[in-house]
Amino acid sequence: MQDPSRWCHWASLPCPSVREAAFMYSTAVAVFLVILVAALQGSAPPESPFLYRIPLDPEGSLELSWNVSYAQEAIFFQLLVKQLKAGVLFGMSDRGELENADLVVLWTDGDTAYFADAWSDQKGKIHLDPQQDYQLLQVQRTPEGLALLFKRPFGTCDPKDYLIEDGTVHLVYGILEEPFQSLEAINSSGLRTGLQRVQLLKPNITFPAIPSDTCTMDIHAPDIQIPNQVTTYWCYIHELPEGFPRHHIVKYEPIVTKGNEALVHHMEIFQCAPEMDNVPHFSGPCDSKMKPDRLNYCRHVLAAWALGAKAFYYPEEAGIAFGGPGSSRYVRLEVHYHNPLVIEGRRDSSGIRLYYTDKLRRFNAGIMELGLVYTPVMAIPPRETAFVLTGYCTDKCTQLALPPSGIHIFASQLHTHLTGRKVVTVLARDGREWEIVNQDNHYSPHFQEIRMLKKMVSVHPGDVLITSCTYNTEDRELATVGGFGILEEMCVNYVHYYPETQLELCKSAVDAGFLQKYFHLINRFNNEDVCTCPQASVSQQFASVPWNSFNSEVLKALYDFAPISMHCNKSSAVRFPGEWNLQPLPKVIPTLEEPTPQCPTSQGRSPAGPTIISIGGGKG
Repeated sequence: MQDPSRWCHWASLPCPSVREAAFMYSTAVAVFLVILVAALQGSAPPESPFLYRIPLDPEGSLELSWNVSYAQEAIFFQLLVKQLKAGVLFGMSDRGELENADLVVLWTDGDTAYFADAWSDQKGKIHLDPQQDYQLLQVQRTPEGLALLFKRPFGTCDPKDYLIEDGTVHLVYGILEEPFQSLEAINSSGLRTGLQRVQLLKPNITFPAIPSDTCTMDIHAPDIQIPNQVTTYWCYIHELPEGFPRHHIVKYEPIVTKGNEALVHHMEIFQCAPEMDNVPHFSGPCDSKMKPDRLNYCRHVLAAWALGAKAFYYPEEAGIAFGGPGSSRYVRLEVHYHNPLVIEGRRDSSGIRLYYTDKLRRFNAGIMELGLVYTPVMAIPPRETAFVLTGYCTDKCTQLALPPSGIHIFASQLHTHLTGRKVVTVLARDGREWEIVNQDNHYSPHFQEIRMLKKMVSVHPGDVLITSCTYNTEDRELATVGGFGILEEMCVNYVHYYPETQLELCKSAVDAGFLQKYFHLINRFNNEDVCTCPQASVSQQFASVPWNSFNSEVLKALYDFAPISMHCNKSSAVRFPGEWNLQPLPKVIPTLEEPTPQCPTSQGRSPAGPTIISIGGGKG
């Protein structure tokens, strides 16, 4: 055991002897020269300062900043460790686990500090990655703490590495409280760990200028006390001024109370239904028994923000209308607080700032729902790892409801409930897949935001929009049916587009009559155990199914071939004229392939072993 008198005050690192200090100094100089040469060769990102920043842990002792270089297909990270002890690990994994994670580790053996690309196995044990794809660029002591600057390609072609894609990324971290003699001696199960969700690959788009005469409106929580529980959804009703005329929202951005950056997880503003001419004022938990029922009719999304997102801009030719005739004067703010340390007494006034103008733009922006109707006829069997449900916006509906010039989708918000794992919407044209509208292969229901697309997607009359959701019900014993409840499921893509049309909802569900044929069929194979009586609800029928692989596969086959009931609805919830029941599934030839990641050259990689670094003071 080390002599306690030899530990430095700033961290759990031993104070070196003169010989050790000389060795460390020469090593630091060598490393710094390597980093300096790399910087002069153009390794450092051109953008400065870092555009994006989030706290990783609830206490705010770890802060991540990053820039994206699409030219280099790489991300430049800065990890700020404000209270360094004996090291830190940071990385990515499929769902935020510390097992089977792609990691970068800073650690000390008590005498020397190291930096290395690593991975964890199924038991959480850390291993050195023979392919070092995290490239250390700089180590710097700052007034706030130790800053590590490093770079990582989007894809590495290393089977132990995480492929960074456009959607959600689950970041993981761990705090090392004491030295370890080797990297392999570290086991993540014994560390203080956590996860944070974020979209790393922000779109590289140019934002339009905001006119100087634009007004702002802050809709925020009224200095509430954050409840001392892990998860809270707080609802607050805001009333627009009497006689507030029609305006266009052209931008919005978050307002987060200083010090609460790690607690405010995401926020949304919903406009109440136009017929709601009087909504009671309310400020309290959204699941409170005191919440007025009328708040349930405040569902029209005006703005949505999640941790890591910056300001949201509308295209310069469009804005979303609010105020004026046919628009409710009431909006609902919903703030999700994530308080894993159960901090008490913290007050908060976070919310969203709307930028709006009375100089209406050329087009009204609209929001259209794609995917599945909220109905129990669409269900996921229990104990499934990747069950897919698909909803359609058919060519018949777009031909009838869209203008001849089509519409332009510029943003998208994907949505499922608790079992959703992947969501994708594909545009099909002339019977073939044409392009992906939005896709998230690591989707989390706990991280939902309106995301600006990298490029606009134009939808023409006669096009088909196909939205598929993948679910995991491994921990459930009964079928999960579609519906509004949090334990029920949804599959939705709220697409933001212009020009606004009368089409507000373009979704489907399996024909109810064909579903009854399914229940009758499996009833014959299960000793009449399945309820087929007329008075039973669909939810009750699904609950009576004795689930096995056969019954699950037959249900999947039904969803893949049975006709659908189309909901081609106007904003009044009335369908467009036409026959919408017993519609055939659109016939679409799959033509889109998963992009193949570009493997970086070996010259861009770090040495095969750990990098020895100096983390005393100044740059290293």
